[in-house]
Amino acid sequence: TELIDGLVFNQKGGGQGGPNKVEKAKIGLIQFCISPPKTDMDNSVIVSDYAQMDRVLREERQYILDIIKKIKKAGCNVLLIQKSVLRDAVSDLALHFLAKMKIMVVKDIEREDIEFICKSIGCRPVASLDHFLPENLGSADLVEEVQTGSSKIVKITGIANPGKTVTVLIRGSNKLVLEEADRSIHDALCVIRCLVKKRALIAGGGAPETELSLQLNDYANTLTGMEQYCFRAFAEALEVIPITLAENAGLNPIATVTELRNRHAEGEKTAGINVRKGAITNILEENVVQPLLVSTSAIHLATETVKSIMKIDDIVNCAR
Repeated sequence: TELIDGLVFNQKGGGQGGPNKVEKAKIGLIQFCISPPKTDMDNSVIVSDYAQMDRVLREERQYILDIIKKIKKAGCNVLLIQKSVLRDAVSDLALHFLAKMKIMVVKDIEREDIEFICKSIGCRPVASLDHFLPENLGSADLVEEVQTGSSKIVKITGIANPGKTVTVLIRGSNKLVLEEADRSIHDALCVIRCLVKKRALIAGGGAPETELSLQLNDYANTLTGMEQYCFRAFAEALEVIPITLAENAGLNPIATVTELRNRHAEGEKTAGINVRKGAITNILEENVVQPLLVSTSAIHLATETVKSIMKIDDIVNCAR
């Protein structure tokens, strides 16, 4: 596994003898096809003799060659082609001409990746050949096709605006290992994102939820009527976090949460469930912390869900 300062594509290069390494790349991204045009569903072309067939083939050849010449004229030497579901995005003949003109091709770019790619390399997606101009091209120091295990990938490095995009290239012995590594990296990045959004850490181990539950119960004693009931119910709901944590750690949830509640009542605000030791300890001394945004987001989401449910007046059962 490695961190690459740039973009990586799972697609391999277009082949057909074209370049697999381009320095000082000028990158174009097209959303049109470089293949012979097709007739509409209601129309057809009837060829009655060999001369007419030969003319059709010459016209197709010239049509594709004109497109590639205009691409080359704009200064493009790396071409990214969006995947097409209607017909081939790029024909074998087009790949042959592109290889002759020393233009590296990466085809079958997914539509949902277009916006991200454009922001990363500074290019603009071109939907028409008339708009394929030098100012719509992106740039990079190096574009190369490299071998990784049994497959090939395309790396774009040395992008003009460095630091905006990096790629984590994960390697593993099988698909299961890759998926597990992907999940682990995703979770770690989400934690970093939470810290960037709200730069605060709090104790883990169910300590903040227990302390908040205790404070709400104390405040509920100062209220009367329905408000008191609501505050007590909210405080009880917060204890689901330490209860679940104790169950997952193989501890007795009732005894553990009762002890945790008593420790907080005695003023130990950072007392939490230590999963490694299987006991209640000062969780900050164990360096068990979590981003503040994780706790606040969970409480906010749960509260909004309850509010939505409470707005439901009736349920209509439908017969199947």
